[in-house]
Amino acid sequence: MSSMDIILLVVLIVAAIVAGLYFLNKWASKKMTDQQEVINRTRMVTSIYVIDKKKDKAANVNLPKAASAQLPKMYKFIKVPFVKAKIGPQIITLMCDNKVFNALPVKKSVKVGLAGIYIVDMVGMKSDKEMKELKKKKKTADAQEPGGVKNILTGLKTRFIK
Repeated sequence: MSSMDIILLVVLIVAAIVAGLYFLNKWASKKMTDQQEVINRTRMVTSIYVIDKKKDKAANVNLPKAASAQLPKMYKFIKVPFVKAKIGPQIITLMCDNKVFNALPVKKSVKVGLAGIYIVDMVGMKSDKEMKELKKKKKTADAQEPGGVKNILTGLKTRFIK
């Protein structure tokens, strides 16, 4: 085999892989938009009291049999965020979006958007950008307080320098 044959073979393999990934991406995005439409149709806002939250495998969590039977096989092997919450008189285990999981407070009552047993969003939840801005404002406010860390350090410097 000449070097030209090897280069041609490598180019054909790379082209086949790229074409396969393109069609796989197209199929996955169509499936995702269909699922998002179903979630938006069945979504309802309700108030829940969050008892506990954890990331665990679906087999280790107390899910209803109908819900665990419909879960994709992938979810049986990976850790998924679950929230144990009280909705009215019932205590239910709910699945959660990662972004919402990080923002949910424990031992507090919050309003969330539910689609079946899936927590889609939280009413009043701030985006990542807004949270970073709040942290920056809090740091500057702490430094400007009379008892702030920055003012304490400058006070110590002036006391020992004189």
